[in-house]
Amino acid sequence: MYGNGKSELLVHDAIKDVDRSQLMIVDKVLPQNAYAAHMEHSLNQSLQRLGTDYIDLYLYHWRGSTPLTETISELERLQQTGKIIRWGVSNFDTVDMRELMQINGGKHVATNQVMYNLKHRGIEFDLLNWMQEHQLPTMAYSPVAHGDQLGRAAVANSQLQEIAANHNLTVMQLMLAWSIQPDEIIAIPQTSQPQHAAANMVAGEVLLTADELEQINHVFPAPTTKQQLSIL
Repeated sequence: MYGNGKSELLVHDAIKDVDRSQLMIVDKVLPQNAYAAHMEHSLNQSLQRLGTDYIDLYLYHWRGSTPLTETISELERLQQTGKIIRWGVSNFDTVDMRELMQINGGKHVATNQVMYNLKHRGIEFDLLNWMQEHQLPTMAYSPVAHGDQLGRAAVANSQLQEIAANHNLTVMQLMLAWSIQPDEIIAIPQTSQPQHAAANMVAGEVLLTADELEQINHVFPAPTTKQQLSIL
């Protein structure tokens, strides 16, 4: 999907010599391709570029003009063909998830991928609890928001620096560790270097104390009212 398929070609080059059974490939379908007459064609193009015959998790990127019933019906059909193993959604707010669960096949959704980081905590108001109540994992994208105002503010904050130092982490690692403290959250930080991937794995082993979480809340407060879902 990203880069008009160029990202899939890059992934193909990276995984072509790797045992496919050891990989989990997540891909997306754009809203303009999420209707019955075209979704399989879009999926087939992705499979060809990736050099594989199935995708482990196929996500509906965000809601478009196609009726949700049609999109879910086609995802269910494609799952039956074996071309996708599981399907999920992205950028769905609580009202969207409730509607999804009322659709035939909607309860087969595997996850909801949404933006979640110290600056964008809106999902904590109701969506995150709803996902947990329905035993659905939340996939958090942009958990450290590299290079933007949040990243600069966090790195410069003395309280975050102190907490990070207590765990032998960088502030960026601390931000990632914070994002996966709630139950059932899977974070997907961007990385382009092996050493960054290794650093991310270290952050995944960190358990923050209640006091540390409260200090972080003081710097980046949790939402007290419903907020519009942040989308990137």
